[in-house]
Amino acid sequence: MKPRIVFSVLEETAAAHPEGAALQQPIGGGKYRAWTWREYRDQVRQISVGLRALGIAKGEIVALQSETRAEFYLADLGIMSAGAIAAALYTSLPFADQARTLKASDARFVLVEDVKALRGLQAAGATAQWILLTGEAEGVTTLEQIRGMGEQRLREDPGAFEDIRAEIHESDTAVLYMTSGATGEPKMGLVTQRALVANMDHAPFVLPLTPDDVTLAFLPSAHIAQRVVLELVPIRQGTCVWFSEGLSKLPNEIRTIRPTFFLAPPRVWERVYSTISTEIKKRPAALRKLFYLGLGVGSEASRLRQAGKPVPATMRFSLKFFDRIVFTKIRQRLGGRIRIAASGAAPLGKDLAEFYAAIGMPLVEGYGLTEGGVAALNPLDRPKAGSIGKLLPNIEARLEDDGELMLRGATLFSGYYKDPEATAAVLRDGWLATGDIAEVDAEGYWYITGRKKELIVSSNGKKIYPARIEVLFKREPVINQVLLIGDRMPYVTALFTVNGSAQETRASVEQAVKDVNKQVASFEQIRKFKILEKEFTIENGEVTPTMKIRRSRVLENYRTLVSEMYMGKDVD
Repeated sequence: MKPRIVFSVLEETAAAHPEGAALQQPIGGGKYRAWTWREYRDQVRQISVGLRALGIAKGEIVALQSETRAEFYLADLGIMSAGAIAAALYTSLPFADQARTLKASDARFVLVEDVKALRGLQAAGATAQWILLTGEAEGVTTLEQIRGMGEQRLREDPGAFEDIRAEIHESDTAVLYMTSGATGEPKMGLVTQRALVANMDHAPFVLPLTPDDVTLAFLPSAHIAQRVVLELVPIRQGTCVWFSEGLSKLPNEIRTIRPTFFLAPPRVWERVYSTISTEIKKRPAALRKLFYLGLGVGSEASRLRQAGKPVPATMRFSLKFFDRIVFTKIRQRLGGRIRIAASGAAPLGKDLAEFYAAIGMPLVEGYGLTEGGVAALNPLDRPKAGSIGKLLPNIEARLEDDGELMLRGATLFSGYYKDPEATAAVLRDGWLATGDIAEVDAEGYWYITGRKKELIVSSNGKKIYPARIEVLFKREPVINQVLLIGDRMPYVTALFTVNGSAQETRASVEQAVKDVNKQVASFEQIRKFKILEKEFTIENGEVTPTMKIRRSRVLENYRTLVSEMYMGKDVD
């Protein structure tokens, strides 16, 4: 019996839906290049054979530098199916950082998106055997040439791919993930074919997509949420993936492609909410009243559903009215066909989740991490706002005495690349120490309340988990980013970045702080804050490629401002 590897799942779907649409890549002018599942399978075979012919060995790390696009998917699967290890770079990082990552990964071969990226990496000092996914450059091999090499080899020897496949085992490493490095230097996590397939096989039980569904991919492929949920799961379910040309075009693409399944990070959902809030404030008083009245009814109905209680007939009648008059128009902004709206890659604010539930489009939040795969997801029929949902099948969890979430299951990673000490620190007797502080309710819904490494211990010994408080600001449209401070200090302070000028938004931020302070314990309340003139950026080292704030770097960059909030006392 053949081992069940990632290619096996692609092969199964291609056999079941050979002429079904698999990938849709924009090529400009509103046109798309399409791949069927049969073409997807065949080209992955050809690429894997071509990569071996190029000299890439089983178990070798091969790097990918590309935005999320069809050619990335083909190359990614081709590398895995050749028995090599696919290592994707975060393209949002400066080229110098990408070059350092390439060196640390020991990759000899790098598949790069285009000539511009190739030149950027070369200028940063990166050396490799380059392969272009798109475009041409003198002396540089292209993905299409590699595919052609594989196609020719398969004509000469039809069993060439099966010979390669026979060498691959479920326990072989398939992917090398870069961690975001939010609380330290990035590490590289190794994930096996077995772990990836285990996550893919969860999909039919918790994310019932079909070949009739359509999704839109725009997240970075180096991130686990994109790699698992929007690359691998659609293979398992036969769901067509359309690729975005970029964030600036995303709103129009959503309206034209009209996805039925859409995964986005909280920042996207926050921006949609912010736009709606701003527009509502400009409408006549009667329309504003109608909107907020409908929102109130929708919120109450959502709370009843989350509690497992029936929605009264009179409320259902009112909801139909508000849905037709108000909420349908809001959902049309997102294409009007979304039946599964998911939030991932970062924590979602409970208030924001409640807003989308109220308008009839509940956001399904889940939980995953590089080291553990996707481990939890809210049930589609009864998601709970603020929760990461229930554990996926065959995933076990327990809590340490300090509240740290421990996971066990087939989706766990194998360890960090060339770092046995770091591996031993997180993999303990088959359990993964996630670093997240969690709790679970009586119905089995899990909640993440903070990060262990980001714990603030005030000077009077009180423990504060900043993420739990920071997420409460996500529903305020003017607030862009927030960072709580207070470790070994007598009280909590905060730094804000805003949408607009500091002067224009001061009153709104003050009100948001007052509102949040009412929801937390007295020792958690923000006593002082500063509004910054610019947002935290990757270029300044203040956020990771997945937009997680690097607290230590922000404190270093704004040491003087922070010191002012503590009457000149220095802050570490």
